[in-house]
Amino acid sequence: MRMVATVTFVLAGLVSHLSAQSTAQQVASAFTKHKDVVKEKNGVRMEKYKDVHSEPTLRQRVQDYAGVYEVPDMGYRITIQVGTDGTISAYRDNSKLENARIDGAVLTAKGFEGVFLTRTDRDSPSDPGTVMYGLGVVLRTPIEFNGNTYDKLFYQLKQ
Repeated sequence: MRMVATVTFVLAGLVSHLSAQSTAQQVASAFTKHKDVVKEKNGVRMEKYKDVHSEPTLRQRVQDYAGVYEVPDMGYRITIQVGTDGTISAYRDNSKLENARIDGAVLTAKGFEGVFLTRTDRDSPSDPGTVMYGLGVVLRTPIEFNGNTYDKLFYQLKQ
């Protein structure tokens, strides 16, 4: 009987971890895009290039996720605190996120899910890129801000 309970507990943990990895990959792909367009009009050649690559970021210790994350130019903020006992406290715009926890690179709370990402933005094929670390959140309900509609937000870690 004890063996069955142990195996069940281990399998439940493995399924939870695999689910978190899958979620992390799905969110990372939502924050990844590539555009390489060349247009020619009236003898003028215009090129547009943008490459954004995002991948989940696993930290060694849960304390390494603590910090203030902010959406540039929008003022949205998420603050993550980690107690010495590993308890997670998370606040979005001064409202506490209930039952916050971190599994792998995924932050979950009641009604909230985000993934810690490393994001590299490149403006040309030869550009080494700008690397940012933050929290990617796919919104359940899109929001409007300054006439634009957003279905996802990238909260960049403030240094």
